[in-house]
Formats: sequence, structure tokens, C-alpha cells
Amino acid sequence: MLKVPVHQVAGHPASEGQLGPLVDESGCFYKPLQNNERGNTEVAFYMSFSSNPRVPKHIQRFFPKFYGTRLVEASDGSGLHPHLVLEDVISNYVKPSIMDVKIGSRTWYAEASEDYIQKCFEKDKKSSSVSLGFRISGLQVYRSPESGYWKPEKKQIQKFGADDVSLVLRRFVSSYQPTESDRDPDCAFASSIYGGSSGILAQLRELKSWFEDQTILQFYSCSILMFYDKESLLNGGDPRGAVKLVDFAHVVESKGSIDHNFLGGLCSLIKFISEALATVNECTIEACSTD
Repeated sequence: MLKVPVHQVAGHPASEGQLGPLVDESGCFYKPLQNNERGNTEVAFYMSFSSNPRVPKHIQRFFPKFYGTRLVEASDGSGLHPHLVLEDVISNYVKPSIMDVKIGSRTWYAEASEDYIQKCFEKDKKSSSVSLGFRISGLQVYRSPESGYWKPEKKQIQKFGADDVSLVLRRFVSSYQPTESDRDPDCAFASSIYGGSSGILAQLRELKSWFEDQTILQFYSCSILMFYDKESLLNGGDPRGAVKLVDFAHVVESKGSIDHNFLGGLCSLIKFISEALATVNECTIEACSTD
């Protein structure tokens, strides 16, 4: 049985009269195929990417698995509609904390229509995309069984500047229950989630190494999902911090050039997360020296 995903933090959610994604109990994510060239672009990307010999296996793990396309009943009740069938990357996470980060100071590609370019340019300019090279599109942080999730409204997120981004990246890995007024997050879980040889920061750096060389594709308007299982962490288990790239309706062939737009945004995100982790390490050193 298909149902509306509980943990969607960005994009267009499925609701009455609105087409949106669906999930099933087998771990599949059904993304409605857009009725234009964007839909064809995303299908073509998934069909070719996983079998492309120029893409290393260790890089392919950062992309959702692709299971083809399928006609299923649309979430808006309009009948059968073609959907991409993808891996539901958080299906095995009990209480996932998730952040969707759209990468790049520019989310439009040169061949797009003038109207679309202007629309994207205005949106990029009003957000942190132009100034930071990325913007947070949505997030949720699990707090407790009583309080549920902290999930800022979309309009608030769109206004995030550098200080807000820095603060949210620290709230994302804090042990207490984050709220809008908390200005001094404890970042207690930063080392477990961001740090280490397999943490989110190490994964982002692995992606960065590939983007420094790859000249296959230009990843416009793509997002990086960062997520972990906070309930597992609170119970002393593995948080399974992970990184996945999603949304490929605007990917174009690179024609031999490095994707500096994506690479620049990725480097900026790495810098912000590194600073959050360094702050925690500095506090730990100070505490030890005081003791």
C-alpha cells in the first residue's frame, strides 16, 4: 500500500489536490514524473548514471538506488501517473533528523527558458544561495517522544543568512530539544554525526574529491540530504549519519568542464560543518584543561 511520506522536509508534499511523492512498506520512494522535459531528464539521469563506468562504485552509494518507472495511483486522486521508483533512503530510520541542502550559487542552467532563469535567479538572490553557495531547503530535528520534531516553517528557512545556517547546523547535532529561541546549542552529538572516518563530514569530503575531477555532468538545482537516527543515538546505538544526493531534473552534460557551481557550494557546506565541529572540539579541550 502506498502512503504519503511522514518525513518529507522539502519539495512539494502530497496533499489533497496536489501531486506529491509516496512510499511503500518495502522501502521504495515513488516520485511523480514531471510532465515536461524535466521528467525525461531525471529518468535519463537515473537510467544512465548507475551503469556509467566513469562513476566509481564508492560514489554511486551517495545516490538513491533506481528501480525503474511505474504507473501508480497519483496522490492527488487524478488516476494513474508515471512515477520514478527509488530507494527510500530513510525507511530504516526510526526517528530521523534530516536536513535538505540545495547546492550551488546558481540553480539554473544556461539552456533553460528566460522565464525559468529569472524565477530561479530571484529565488537564489533572496536566499543564501548566492552568498554562501548553498541554501537549506528544509529540516527536521527529533527532540523527544513528548515534543516530537522541531521543524521550522519554510518561509523562515528561506530567510536564513550565514549566522542562521551556522546556528542550525549546530542545533542539528545537539542533545537538548531545539527551539526557535535557542542561541547556544550544546552540539553534544557533533563528533558522532559530523566527525570520524565515516561521519557526514568525511562523506562530504569524499564527494568533494570526486567533484574536483568529474567532467561528466553539471548538477544544477540538486540537493544533499544529510540525516541520522537520533533515537538510536539517544539509546547508545549507531546514529548512521548519511549523505545522499537527490533531485536531478536539471542535470546537464558537462562537456568536459568541472562543475564549479556544485563544487563551490559543496566546499562552502563543508566549511560550515567543519567550523561547527571545531567549536565542539575547542569546548572539549577547554573543559579538560579546566578539570
